[in-house]
Amino acid sequence: MHIMEGFLPSPWWQIWWIISLPIVAYGVYKLAKLTKKMPEVKPLLALVGAFVFVISALKLPSVTGSSSHPTGTGFSAILFGPPITSAITVIVLVFQALLLAHGGITTLGANIFSMGIVGPVIAFAIWKLFQRTRLNPSIGVFAAVAMADLTTYITTAFQLGLAFPTNGSVLTSFGTFFAIYAITQIPLAIAEGLLTVLIFNFLSKYKCSILQRLGVLKIPITNRQQEVK
Repeated sequence: MHIMEGFLPSPWWQIWWIISLPIVAYGVYKLAKLTKKMPEVKPLLALVGAFVFVISALKLPSVTGSSSHPTGTGFSAILFGPPITSAITVIVLVFQALLLAHGGITTLGANIFSMGIVGPVIAFAIWKLFQRTRLNPSIGVFAAVAMADLTTYITTAFQLGLAFPTNGSVLTSFGTFFAIYAITQIPLAIAEGLLTVLIFNFLSKYKCSILQRLGVLKIPITNRQQEVK
């Protein structure tokens, strides 16, 4: 999510910075811990970071001061969890703000919260629920990614509703913002879900061992028995 520079008034942009910073700091800690424990995961981290950067830069005009676009963070959350995804999102959003004038620095806290925290938490929760079922993993990936995309924009609509209440009503303003977002965001969420399923299936085939070590894919019982021996 990219709320443009200077669009959020005080104290809202400061509030979102304060909320997001501790989570990002924890994400940086988790990222450092993961790369130290599993150095072989670095290329996958780079791939996911590039995926989030590229896909979230594909924007469609939505409402004044913002835009609709895929996020890519749902996929990152499935692979690495929400904290690390928040750290990846910071890197992506800073580069986009500085190089593409896409989003802003004062609004970075709000954009991190919606795109790098709320969306990934929802994706991770949905994915973990699907892991407990016997359903095809592709269904879980699609549901997690699509809902991460949509909840990112639900959060953004709420953020804008808080900052710009209609006749004093936050809920009315929220409904107005999200109704406009939904026109473009629902089909984008579906498209992102389908694309991510294709990428996930590719990784499952060629990077199965890494995904198993990350806990994304279940280790077959035969492999567990061999590890015990």
